[in-house]
Amino acid sequence: MKRTATALALICAAALTLGACSDSTVDDTGQDAGGGGELDPLADLDGVELTLWTAQSTLTAADQVIDAFEAATGARVSTEAIPDLYEQNVPTRLAAGDRPDLMFWQPSVSTLPFIQPARNLLPLDDEPWVDDLGPTEQSLGVVDGTRYAAVVTSPAMLGVYYNKDVFRRAGVTEDELPGNYDELLELAHTVQDAAGVPAFYEVGGDRWPLQWQVQVQLTDLPDEWWDGLNRNEESWTDPVVVDAVTRYQDDVLGAGLAQEDYRTGTFTGQAEAVWEGDAAMALNVTSFQSQLQARHGTEEIDETVGWFPIANSDARGLYSPDQTNGVVAFATGDEQRQRAARQFLAFWLGPDYPDFIADRQIPSVQPAVPNPDGMPETAHHQVAALPEAHGVFQARAIVAPELHVALADLIYGEKSPDEVAEFVENQFDDIARAQGADGF
Repeated sequence: MKRTATALALICAAALTLGACSDSTVDDTGQDAGGGGELDPLADLDGVELTLWTAQSTLTAADQVIDAFEAATGARVSTEAIPDLYEQNVPTRLAAGDRPDLMFWQPSVSTLPFIQPARNLLPLDDEPWVDDLGPTEQSLGVVDGTRYAAVVTSPAMLGVYYNKDVFRRAGVTEDELPGNYDELLELAHTVQDAAGVPAFYEVGGDRWPLQWQVQVQLTDLPDEWWDGLNRNEESWTDPVVVDAVTRYQDDVLGAGLAQEDYRTGTFTGQAEAVWEGDAAMALNVTSFQSQLQARHGTEEIDETVGWFPIANSDARGLYSPDQTNGVVAFATGDEQRQRAARQFLAFWLGPDYPDFIADRQIPSVQPAVPNPDGMPETAHHQVAALPEAHGVFQARAIVAPELHVALADLIYGEKSPDEVAEFVENQFDDIARAQGADGF
């Protein structure tokens, strides 16, 4: 099986060349030689300039906090969008010797290691905001027992978005929502037969949402299985994984539960189809909701779209960390800027946090800070589901293989379910070995 060049380029760029960028004033832990110390989030920083790297999708995500921080401290924070694919282009930039003061980065065990945090980032264990995070958020941003990422937004929640009018036409009430994946597929047939629209809108064109139907089916795998996978004692070719792919192929796509153009369906098209009632449901993460909030008001959304959690054997959602959730601070060797970067995070998750989430209309990561008024009901349902949610494999495996790439081949008949699992296993092994993971 051939290796996936993009994934290997990502890990090799990070693991083999990032060390060349390290400043001699930074020790092997990534901590600035001048040490940490207490932070005043509002301390004067006149004349200090910081750089924040973002993905194109998060270019304006920090605008409110940046404006407020600059007004409060006199600092200047410039934002630079790294072209997509963000997770591939960032390590390339870092390997070339370029580095920001701060950066949006996925705070998961599968992605945070790509930028060699122990060598390149400031540890954040003793920052004033750490104990204020909720339990799930506190579990993110940590590698080998050290915190390297501030969690500024709640991880995305995976669940089912549905058109309320389509469900009403099918005679489905909120009391009849499914309690497991089997019941979800039964509901899909009921709604499709009664309402005359496809049960699901699947996104083969953009590929990445193809993984969610399979991910939901993997939620019965115990912690011991994931631990074994990360030690090379379990395999993605496990029959549970193959069966999940087979069921997606046969019981969703093969059973006609997706729209006719599922091979070329798009992420934006998915939101439009569910909004207009041209499809009943979409299994996706919170970025789906972000599309809706960008185009429609809360009252409209509440009238039109509902959400419920689902897993293989229960009605629990899945949380999915992404690069919008975490911000890291680099060990640049400039003590003034390093301290200012830490102060920026303390301001963000301190005095500014209520204003930040109110501006974005997003859930709070701090139990003591209430969620803002005006969030859609779908967001409130996701907040309620987060404490009991399963983690997607990106939050459980030390490498996040490109399952969606293999599934895109599946839907075109270029791979069988067994070959999908083999592709994922080979890629996982290759990257884990390049990382020097134990057991590989």
